[in-house]
Order: sequence, then structure tokens, then C-alpha cells
Amino acid sequence: MTVPAQRPRRWPNAPGKALRLSLAVILIAPIAALFVQLQGSVDDDQELAVREQHGIEYLRSLADVTVALTEAQSAAVAGRPVLREALATAVERTTVIDTRLGAELRTRERWAGVRAKIEALPDRGATAPDAVFTVYREAADLLLALYDKVRESSGLMRDPEADSYYLQDAVGEELPFALIAAGRLADLAVLGAARRPAERLRTVVELTAARTSLLDPAGDLIESLQAAVDSTESPNLGGNLLNQLDSYQRAIEALAAASALTDGTSAADLTQIAAARVTAHAAAEQLSTIILTELAALIDARVDRLARDQQITIGAGVLALLLLLALIAAILLGGRRHPAAPTAPNIPDTPSAEVTGTEPGRWDALVEWSAAGPSGAPAGTPAARPVAAAGAGTGGDSPGTWGRTDAAR
Repeated sequence: MTVPAQRPRRWPNAPGKALRLSLAVILIAPIAALFVQLQGSVDDDQELAVREQHGIEYLRSLADVTVALTEAQSAAVAGRPVLREALATAVERTTVIDTRLGAELRTRERWAGVRAKIEALPDRGATAPDAVFTVYREAADLLLALYDKVRESSGLMRDPEADSYYLQDAVGEELPFALIAAGRLADLAVLGAARRPAERLRTVVELTAARTSLLDPAGDLIESLQAAVDSTESPNLGGNLLNQLDSYQRAIEALAAASALTDGTSAADLTQIAAARVTAHAAAEQLSTIILTELAALIDARVDRLARDQQITIGAGVLALLLLLALIAAILLGGRRHPAAPTAPNIPDTPSAEVTGTEPGRWDALVEWSAAGPSGAPAGTPAARPVAAAGAGTGGDSPGTWGRTDAAR
């Protein structure tokens, strides 16, 4: 029979496997760089959005201070008692917020100066009305500068989306200027009414300049809010803003008309101006609340969207890493082969040779196995019966070898 030679073991192609492994490792670099870039961008946007939320909170407290300060200024210039409680409450609320957010927004030094200036403001009758107006004006200027600082440090001034940018510009710059300008216009009318007739020309010049200072930021405010409404995707922004904006615009126009002088000798109607100022301040306060609410809603929605983007980015990075690891594992294990199991000898399937008397060796072994008894054959197996030699016939008891006829039985 023929036994084939065993096939030699195949060893993996080491240079080819190393090349494939190197390519897989090289793929990790751009994928990791892309993941780090995306994750860094999302982190930066999240950090900016959180700072903007803090800036909105600070602006909300400054709006209360602005309203209380203009009310206190009008009372002090007109000779009425100054409501210190409302101003002190607004100042204390902003102090608490500055204690928590001042380090992040870098406003502590500026707010300390504003607070010291407000606390040093005179009451009614302490000084002359013109001096009171000047002191309050200085405090208001410091407050407006603090608005700019909050917008800059919080990132609101650099907001990347159009609707929120226009809203922060309106509520952090134009509306405070217009609110303070409305108070100054009414207070200058009160001061002009108490002056001598020789100073009426001065009053006309001051009122004209104050009226311009009111109408310019008010016009910019209207344009900013209209631009925010035109560029937003929020379904609620337009309806909430435009209704209140119309009320504010009418109040500002009424105040400007009441303070207008037809000639250089006639005095303004102080009652009409005072009523228009109250209406304008109330409309501005309500508008500020609505703008801050809508701005906060836009920033909150952005924070939620960025959180989802971060989860998607992390998930994509983990999936890419797992795929790369699977690829590397496949490369490492792909060239490894287990040794083949030994194969049975290949014995050709050929007919058995005829049993003849000339082949005693094969049958002698069989006879010996039969004679072995229980140890060599199953119990109860009858012993092999010898037969006569070939050609001697079938009869007789003489021992002999197996014949053809007996073997065929």
C-alpha cells in the first residue's frame, strides 16, 4: 500500500502581516485626530454656551439695578424721597450673583466700583439738583460699562447664531442705553423748568441732545429685534417680542413728543413728560424680561443640542476604535495555521488475493488466533476446523490445510 508524504507546515508571511498591521495602526492617527478635533470643538461650544448662560443671569440682575437707579435718579432730581429699598435690594441681588460668577466673568472689580458709587449717591435735598443729576449720571455710565464687560467676558458679544446675537445686543447694549436716556430726558426737562429764563436756550440744547440720545438706541433696538425675529427658527420668538416691541415704541415716541419744545421760550409739560417716562420705563422693563427669557431659551436649547452632539461624537469614536481593534486582531490571527492532523495510510482498495495452499503464513496466524481460546476470541466461538489439503477431497479426519471449498463456506 502507498502512504503519501505529510504536507509541510505553512508559516505565515511575516512581512505581509507586518505591512497590514502597520496600515491598520496608521489608520488610528487620522481617526484619533478627527475625534479629538470634533470633541474639542464640541467642548469649546459647550463652554461658551455655559458662560453665556451665566452672562444672561448677570444681565438680568443688572436690568433690575438699572430700573431702580433711574427711578432713584428721577426722584432725587425732582426733590421727591428716594426709594432706597428697591435700589438696595437690586444691588444686593447683583452682589450675590457677582460673588458666584464674578471670577469667571471678570466683573468683580467693576461691580465693586459701581456698588460703591451707588451707595454714595445723595438723597433728596442733600445737594443742588444739577449736582445730583451729574452724580447719578456718573453711576449710570459705570453701570453701562459693566453691561459691556459682562457681554464681552461671557461671550455673548461673539455669539455665533444670528437670532441670539441680535437679542443679546438689544438687551445688553441698546435697551439699557435707551432706558437710562429716557430717565435723563425727563430729568433734564425738570431741571430746565427750574432754571432762569436766561438759561432756557441751554435747556433746549440739552433736551434736543437727550432726545437724540433716546431715539438713536431705541431705533437700533427695534432694528435688532426685527433682525432677530427674521433670522430665528423659534416659533415663539416673533409673537412674544413684536407685541411688546410695539408698546415700547409707542411709549418712546410719546416721551420724545412730550419733551419737544416748539420755540426757545416755552417750557415743557412736566406732567405729560413724567407720565410718558413711567410708561416708557414700564414698557422697557417688560421688554427686557421678554428678551432675556427668549435669549435664555435659545442658549438652553443650544446646550441640549451640544450635549447630544457630544454623545454622538463619543459613540462614533468608540465604534471606530472597536472596528480598528477588530481589524488588528484579524490581521494578527489571520496568518496563524494549526498543524494538520496525521492522515491514515492510503491503502488501495484492491480485491483480496485468493487464499491458496501456497499461503500458509496468513492462515496459520488465523489458526493460532482461533486456538487462543477466550483470550484471543470471543467466548463460545468454535475452534477452527482443519480441512484436507487442496485436491484431497472433503472426507476423512486427517488434518490438513484449509481448502478453497472450506474457505468459501
